Amino acid sequence: MFRAKILVGALLAVSCSAADFSGAAAFDFAKTAVGFGPRPAGSEANHKLQAYILQHVKVAGAQLSEDNFTAKTPRGLVAMKNIIVKFPGRSGRAIAITGHYDTKPFPGRNFVGANDGGSSTGVLLELVQALAGQPRVDDVYIVFFDGEEAFGNWSDTDSVYGSRHLAEVWSKDGTWVRFKALINVDMIGDKNLDILEDTNSDVTLRKLVWSAAASLGYQKYFTNKSEPMDDDHMPFVRLGVPSLDVIDFDYPEWHQDSDTLDKISAMSLDVVGRVMLESIRRLQQQ
Repeated sequence: MFRAKILVGALLAVSCSAADFSGAAAFDFAKTAVGFGPRPAGSEANHKLQAYILQHVKVAGAQLSEDNFTAKTPRGLVAMKNIIVKFPGRSGRAIAITGHYDTKPFPGRNFVGANDGGSSTGVLLELVQALAGQPRVDDVYIVFFDGEEAFGNWSDTDSVYGSRHLAEVWSKDGTWVRFKALINVDMIGDKNLDILEDTNSDVTLRKLVWSAAASLGYQKYFTNKSEPMDDDHMPFVRLGVPSLDVIDFDYPEWHQDSDTLDKISAMSLDVVGRVMLESIRRLQQQ
């Protein structure tokens, strides 16, 4: 649960607004990611995308770190990398917006994951641009997870490699206790955007995000359809961090080669990005 602590002057200190986010720019980032082709963890295309992300997150006020690790997968040991962008605040508390940049490995297929991997990459990269150089109350983390996808069938040990690893790191060093909230975005580019209520997520945080969406006029995209989701937020849920999965799972092209750029839109990315910025603003007032 959140602490009901009001920080004096928070409204003045938090200058980022929903207007700072560009859905068109987020789409361009997603387009570049998709242009690398299939991007499973450990692949050459995945490494090229890592380099691209690292190039574009070097912005004013950002502290960049690379969380390199080796994951044991059904296909052997695979080197992976989480990319963490931190914008320091002054409160000692923290907020994270996260998502994955890898695609599911489908040998012999051309699965480019425009929505499933590309959309989250685009939104996170544009959030970094929107947050650059802004004063803030809390630390804000933008985290790009590697290895969200299973190499075989989804299971507790074959999935969310990057988020499981970072949750373990934050558990050991105590970082997790500083987090007010972690919001994971996944598959949020669908032209027919309808984000569900994940019943595995923190209810209070979900209400805050849904309220933020309504205040921006986006309530029709944040539905009351509910379903339990197992995604990159779950390692943090188990750790005790108030966490939320923002996901549109009503997507016919999920894990199909037809998950291509023509199925996603700049408008959907714009909606989610603006709601994330408004949610950050509201969280920093607590």
